[in-house]
Amino acid sequence: MNTPEIPVIDISPLREKETDKTASDKIAQQINTACREHGFFYISGHGVNQALQEKIEKLSHEFFKLAEEEKLKISMQLGGKAWRGFFPVGDELTSGKPDIKEGVYFGTELDINNPQVIAGTPMHGQNLFPEKPEDLREIVLQYIDELTKVGHLVMKAVALSLNLDADYFYSRYTKDPLMLFRIFHYPHYAENEELWGVGEHTDYGLLTILKQDAIGGLQVKSRGQWIEAPPIENTFICNIGDMLDRMTGGLYRSTPHRVLNKSGKSRLSFPLFFDPGFDTVPKKIENISQPAEDDSAERWDKANVHAFEGTYGDYILNKVSKVFPELKRGLM
Repeated sequence: MNTPEIPVIDISPLREKETDKTASDKIAQQINTACREHGFFYISGHGVNQALQEKIEKLSHEFFKLAEEEKLKISMQLGGKAWRGFFPVGDELTSGKPDIKEGVYFGTELDINNPQVIAGTPMHGQNLFPEKPEDLREIVLQYIDELTKVGHLVMKAVALSLNLDADYFYSRYTKDPLMLFRIFHYPHYAENEELWGVGEHTDYGLLTILKQDAIGGLQVKSRGQWIEAPPIENTFICNIGDMLDRMTGGLYRSTPHRVLNKSGKSRLSFPLFFDPGFDTVPKKIENISQPAEDDSAERWDKANVHAFEGTYGDYILNKVSKVFPELKRGLM
């Protein structure tokens, strides 16, 4: 496997109680360069137990091998406003076209006494877990907890990369982040078939933290060219989303990416979306001199990401309704 153009950044110094300034400055500079040039970077030294990663991959394979009728027992149609559960191949849309993947949506586990659940806040509530494999609930919740810590750590590095206080995003947006975790399965198709698991798109929010299996298939549009973003053992690949693009006035660009599984094997991926709290109101970062611009003519979706106003909840619900139009009424 060729060494990817996308950089690998060791964030382990940020996990220390007292981070060495020279080390944190180096990480900040690496993050800055990666976000300007690619919008993507790998992270190593993240502290997530490798056995946990292997366990969630194993259990996910077991789940997706179940009969469709068994998987549909936790259908997203049953998740209501919490927006959780299983969807079959073709149910999720990218740019209006069905993706060739199936998956399960999870989020922060909230009981019925949580104030946001009581208030009926969309995308908040309890997860739907299958009866088999029975360990999936425990492992998924543990994985979300571990990746939440990684999300805070990476956003600390992003803040430093923008010459902001380390807690800039935590204090304003991510003290209670909107956590959306997916397990996606891209079925096996003949190698000569070009069936897009996910078509060209950018992510919506602040940060995506992705675990890949060993199969590969992720492609990133860097500097106007599509490049492979292959799996690297015990790393996660991170990318910034449209909301961070907007906050930085276009200094950090959300980068189009897509998935094409030509391996002849089934593929799994595990994206976790680490986003602003539902009720927060995202603002442009004041110390960034580069003005926001309307770059919609150059974007894959012709959208102006700098035009949005309102809460993050308003923003994400508008996006979600386009991905699962049949669930729009239940969420809004």
